[in-house]
This record gives sequence, structure tokens and C-alpha cells, in this order.
Amino acid sequence: MALDRDHALDLDTYLARIGLRGEHRPTLAVLRSVHRAHALSIPFENLDPVLGTVPSLALADLETKLVRSRRGGYCYEQNTLLAAALRALGFEVTLLCARVVLGAGPGDIRPRTHMLMRVRVPGEPTPYLADVGFGSAGSLLEPIALVTGAELHDSPRHHRLVHPPHDGPLELWELQARAGDGQWQGQYVFTLEPYEAPDFEVINWHIATNPRSPFAHLLYVQRATADAHLALAGRTLVVTGNDGSREERELADAAEVERVLADAFAIDLPQGARLPE
Repeated sequence: MALDRDHALDLDTYLARIGLRGEHRPTLAVLRSVHRAHALSIPFENLDPVLGTVPSLALADLETKLVRSRRGGYCYEQNTLLAAALRALGFEVTLLCARVVLGAGPGDIRPRTHMLMRVRVPGEPTPYLADVGFGSAGSLLEPIALVTGAELHDSPRHHRLVHPPHDGPLELWELQARAGDGQWQGQYVFTLEPYEAPDFEVINWHIATNPRSPFAHLLYVQRATADAHLALAGRTLVVTGNDGSREERELADAAEVERVLADAFAIDLPQGARLPE
């Protein structure tokens, strides 16, 4: 679907969706509060590909789905929406694309498929990395300064940016999260080459339809709360508390998955849709 570049985001409704009121100015404090509120309010989910459709990245459709409905989305949807909101607030946003390294084995080279963004704050000397669409317990809750060696205590999480070894012509950045054992764990790597919305239309189609893409056939849902991180992969539900506690259980059937989606993740299936057994 073509992007509706002329559609203007209903900023007040978006801010109400993420529970924010107050000043609408492009300050660092506003960037942090919008990022954190979005991350804690709109769940990560790939229901559309699992149900056989490609998620639309048209802003009007994202507004209907993520803002006005009890739904979420994956990175292209989440970060397209956040980018529109930040631009409406007066920030300068540049889209970037990352290569996920979390869970990759030695020698694995994955394609660049993850959407994130560089944000300029008026009056601030350095840009910030913003990303509300990673869908992992190691994802950012707040933006991190895009400077070498930056560390961020986005409580209860802890992140840093480093430069891993790299032979390419562009400087390579890696976002790392501190794991429960105290070790730094790579999440994804990226360069500062700008990407445009049509680039993500192509990547979105590939991720949603390629039979080798895990998002095309297995349900992935994530939700960050003030107290815990909830993750559902297929029928495996994992709840990780901020204190490091971990509970895992298998859901019995599609009906229980639907109940957990509604009750724990605040997600309603599209009208008439049924999850595969």
C-alpha cells in the first residue's frame, strides 16, 4: 500500500493513547517522556502476518490500528508512528536500518531489517537514537545519546553504544543491553546511512510474506510494563520481572492465547479473525 504522506497525525489522540499530557515542545525531556510512554503503552505484535496480511505502513492505517484500537505492531509500524509524532512535535527525524545480532550464532550474517531512528533535539549538541519497535527485553525504554561510549540507565534497563570491529567504509554502531548476569549483550548493529519510508515498504513486505521469515508464521507478542516484561512466542508465555524473576508456561490452545492477548497484552484480534490451532 502506498504511504499517505499528506495524512497528518492526530497528535492529541496519540498522546492520549500513551497517557501523556502537558507541553508539546521539542525538548529532550519531551523526547524522553514520549519515548518511554509509547514503549510502555503500545504492545509489540505481528498478528497481521500470522493472519495472512501485510501490515500497512500508511499513517492513517497506523493511527486506526495502534492509536484508536487495542492493537500493537512490529518495528516498522511502531517506529513509523513514533517518527510521525516526533516530527509533529518539532523534532528532526532520520530513519535508519539495523542488523539484529541478538540470538545470532557465530558467523551468522542477518539482513538489515530493523527500523530505528536518529533524532535531533533543537538546542542539544548531540543526536539521539530512538526505537520503540525492537520487541525484546533488551529494547530501549528511553532514547540514548548517539555518541561513542554512551550509557543509559533507562530503569530497570541499562544500555550502551559501542563501535564493534568493522571493515566497511561507514562507522558501525552496536546497541548493547546489560543482561541479568551483568554481561553486555549485543542487540543490533547499524550505520548512520539514512533510509526512507519506501525502503521499509519493501522490507516490511519481505518480513511479512517470506516463508523463511519467523514473523510470517509464528506469533510474537511483547509488552513492557512498569514491573515486568511479557513475551509470547507461539504459545510460550514468559514473564520476566524487574527483579530478575522469570515465569514460563505453555498456553493450552488458541482460545487461551486469545484470552491472554486480551487480558495481559491489551490486544483484541481483528473482528472475525481466529488464530490457527
